[in-house]
Amino acid sequence: MKTNIQSRLTFPGGTFPPESKDLTRDREIQVGPAVKEVAIMLSQHTGAACRPLVREGNMVQAGQKVGDSDAFVSAPVHSPITGKVKEIGLRSHAVLGRSPAIVVEAYAYNPVKRPSFRLDGDFDESRYSSEQICEAVRQAGIVGMGGAGFPTRVKIEPSPEMPKKILIINGCECEPYITCDYRIMLEWTDQIMTGVKLARKASGCLEVFIGIEDNKPEAIEVMETTVRACANGDRIKVVPVKTKYPQGGERQLIKAILDKNVPSGGIPPMIGVLVLNVATAAAIAEAVVCNWPLTHRVVTVTGEAIANPGNYYVPIGTAVEDLIEFCGGVTQKSAKVIVGGPMMGIAVADLKTPITKTTGAITILTRHQIGKPKFEKQQTPCIRCGRCLEACPERLVPTKIAHAVKNNLLDVAENYYISACTECGCCSYVCPANIELTGYIRTGKIFLARQKKMMPA
Repeated sequence: MKTNIQSRLTFPGGTFPPESKDLTRDREIQVGPAVKEVAIMLSQHTGAACRPLVREGNMVQAGQKVGDSDAFVSAPVHSPITGKVKEIGLRSHAVLGRSPAIVVEAYAYNPVKRPSFRLDGDFDESRYSSEQICEAVRQAGIVGMGGAGFPTRVKIEPSPEMPKKILIINGCECEPYITCDYRIMLEWTDQIMTGVKLARKASGCLEVFIGIEDNKPEAIEVMETTVRACANGDRIKVVPVKTKYPQGGERQLIKAILDKNVPSGGIPPMIGVLVLNVATAAAIAEAVVCNWPLTHRVVTVTGEAIANPGNYYVPIGTAVEDLIEFCGGVTQKSAKVIVGGPMMGIAVADLKTPITKTTGAITILTRHQIGKPKFEKQQTPCIRCGRCLEACPERLVPTKIAHAVKNNLLDVAENYYISACTECGCCSYVCPANIELTGYIRTGKIFLARQKKMMPA
């Protein structure tokens, strides 16, 4: 039964793109394809890439660690299937372009099975120490599954310099089309609540807020029921927030729920806050309680061009083309295949690009859905209308940053805080002059990184 929930909790700026979630919001999580091979990227997270722990020709078991790094900010990777290492070489990467991967060929038929997980109402997280939880999370290779993939062990580990007091669980899923987190909240509430308790215990947080956009009343109701049953009001609260893009950004969610600002260029622990995605919380529970490594994830496959859109539990390393084929292929000519959603996702040309730990969706859009790309539309000079300023959730001046990059004035772009841009795409979305502001800013960041790398120490 749907309840009418409207929240005033929000953040400055933002925009309201069409939600387009009806294609998959009512599709229960189904198991994905039984893959013949997977390409396990050695870089699926923020931080140091992993080094291979196996060689070509080695046999590996499902769940076996195949890559790791000694760096603190890193996370190991595991094989989701039993098979033979076919090769170790470069593969297409949605973010990095080309990156090293371990290709494992299935030894036999590897059907995808979703292990059962049920939380007893009297689950007691005090049975685990903070060190046990952090080490289990690290060994399982868990990273943030709703954003840039920051290693979760690093986030939840207590820090005397920056003690964490408040844990926010992010269930907003503000990106259009994507519904994997929504289905996880409806179907995997036991895992989420267990992960919440474990993350709170590990980090030392005192209070927990579960933020969910008010366009998801069913998820709000289910999570509230679970909190009442499993938490007994133990300083865990479900908080509806206003539906607005990008409400799921951690800085925006902190502003909406706590009315606090994360310093520019800073991180949430600087103000005593820890933010975790709902899928990450579920993975924490599986790692600590069941000793399951992160080898599979839920991916939304959506768009008007796909035959059977839905939410699928798939092995990490599955090729995009295999997932599209499993969903019945495309029913009409697609104009763009996006890893992620239409606002922050990345269009890929190579459909052999594998699913990684941070891949929440594959969105297949038609030309009708996307209209003409910005580069095909007639761009006009900036009319200084101020819409990009109003929409920017970081309160930047996107047009000035973009013009600085366009004229190769990278020092000027830095002065306008280009590094603070989260590349949410709001400025490009609202620009009446059809200027691809986000693209200029993203390019400027790349140029700046290269410039600093070439500077003498």
